[in-house]
Amino acid sequence: MRAPTTFLTLVTAGGVAAALALPATAAPAAPPFRGGPPPVGHELPKVPVMTGGGGAVASVDPIASQVGIDILEKGGTAADAAVATAAAVATVEPYSSGIGGGGFFVHYDAETQKVTTLDGRETAPATFDEKVFLNPDGSQMDFNTVVNSGLSVGTPGTAATWDEALRTYGTMDLNTVLKPSEEIARKGFVVDATFHQDTLDNAKRFSMFPATAEIYLPGGAPVPVGGVQRNPDLARAYRELRTHGVESLHAGRMGQDLLREVQNPTTAPGVTVPKGQLTAADLAAYEVNHRAPTHTEHQGVDVYGMDTPSSGGIAVSEILNLLEAFEERTGKTVKDLSEAEYLHWFSEASAMAFADRNRYVGDVPGVPTAELTSQEFADERSCLFSDDTAQKRPVPFGSPDGDYDEECAAAGTSLLPGDGQSTTSLTVTDRWGDVVTYTLTIEQYGGSGIVVPGWGFLLNNELTDFNFAPTTPGVPDPNLPGPGKRPRSSMSPSIVLEDGKPYLTAGSPGGATIITTVAQIIAGVVDRGLPVGDAVAAPRLSSRNGTEEAETAIFATAIGDELRAKGHVLRSRPVIGNGTAIRSLSPSLWTAAAEPVRRGGGSAMVVDPQ
Repeated sequence: MRAPTTFLTLVTAGGVAAALALPATAAPAAPPFRGGPPPVGHELPKVPVMTGGGGAVASVDPIASQVGIDILEKGGTAADAAVATAAAVATVEPYSSGIGGGGFFVHYDAETQKVTTLDGRETAPATFDEKVFLNPDGSQMDFNTVVNSGLSVGTPGTAATWDEALRTYGTMDLNTVLKPSEEIARKGFVVDATFHQDTLDNAKRFSMFPATAEIYLPGGAPVPVGGVQRNPDLARAYRELRTHGVESLHAGRMGQDLLREVQNPTTAPGVTVPKGQLTAADLAAYEVNHRAPTHTEHQGVDVYGMDTPSSGGIAVSEILNLLEAFEERTGKTVKDLSEAEYLHWFSEASAMAFADRNRYVGDVPGVPTAELTSQEFADERSCLFSDDTAQKRPVPFGSPDGDYDEECAAAGTSLLPGDGQSTTSLTVTDRWGDVVTYTLTIEQYGGSGIVVPGWGFLLNNELTDFNFAPTTPGVPDPNLPGPGKRPRSSMSPSIVLEDGKPYLTAGSPGGATIITTVAQIIAGVVDRGLPVGDAVAAPRLSSRNGTEEAETAIFATAIGDELRAKGHVLRSRPVIGNGTAIRSLSPSLWTAAAEPVRRGGGSAMVVDPQ
């Protein structure tokens, strides 16, 4: 075993090349940085696929992945490394996640061979009701107005999730695992083209809030590509959590400042935004919930995911079950289909799963999770499937009532609500075989646009994940606002086991496209037989019971023509998802995979590369 190596040693003393099994010359020469200390991790290369032992990390950024690897090398568990990686991602990709947001943490324990989950989703204020996002005349409030306001901010759950994960599954504490991110925030990181563009895209709304503009629009403009983005206020926030614990956020001075900003946002001259309703009681009442995972059997493996308030575990399970049902109905196998045939099947399965998701799933009692994830329900739903013709969108939802007689009577139709796109996902394994897949978010890119003054982190706009009004008149809507309620999510962190042992983990950001991205990665490996790196890199289609979105390699090729000939209505979308995955090759050997190209590419690392 290697001697433990500190993060600072790896980044500053040439240890990165050795850790990645690359020649020393592979790292680019450090540019001359002026106006402060050298940024952290500027020599780290992006490697999308890596195989080896000792533990593995896949995330969207090499700085974050290296933080996780360092924790694993120090003897940390997968949970320790996942929390440290998540905090680092929140520093170098702050528009996607952070202290001001929430998420779902899925964990596999190698000793017990059990999968458990933590629900760290944000919660609505106790004052919320179903009409909170309606104007006095009953019309819906303008979506963007609500997003960029205190009214969209739910009680954050991320810091509490980090603390609970370490207490439940870890061997380290917040004081240890947050140190690297405090250093990154203080010293800064090099701005790449993706971060610069994300800042430009949000510049108008960031300029509405002085504390946000001070960090991300210094001098009135984004930090240029190649410049250094620093955030000393965020470093202060990490230090506060390290030394005073999450109580500072939920019952201390950090929470007091958060409430002050939510209840009366500090805005630029001439800018007025709706005020939020969070109170000290809401912050103090927040709890991370331990929930049983969703589960379905698929092609000889067991697929586990996140139950409500996420719709991800349910919808991913149903998509996979429907693919199996289509095989039974047609006598064909997914593996033997052409790419266009497979995407037709996948699109039809996704549309049906989303119809059921929109009708039945939310943070409400009585969600029929067991029925929605059953093969019997999928078998009944598959009677709508045609191998030659796409169903007209929106397709009807089914009846998960336990009585499956394969009649094709439509139960009704519901429409797809909107979802934000800003999320991040990471996955980790350790030397003992524990596995974590963790997806966390602040909702839109840049969340509400509001930074808590003095603390440097963006607040979520998660409450806009509620439907402002019922999506379909006369059809019950499980995702309306309510007191203390958690908005429905599409986050789909998933763990796949074979004979009780890790086989595959997967996760992605991307709003409602998370579900289709994760399902495609799993189906790519399990059903299509792809190597995990190829499954992550494969062109994506997202069918969510409306117009289907397809990446260029599908939309603008013969594959897209074949789909359109079957009746699919496609819309071009340059990038769908930003996946990470780890495939277990043996009890001590893993292949970690991240995006090779999407959003500038991600970062896969292992402790001991082969």
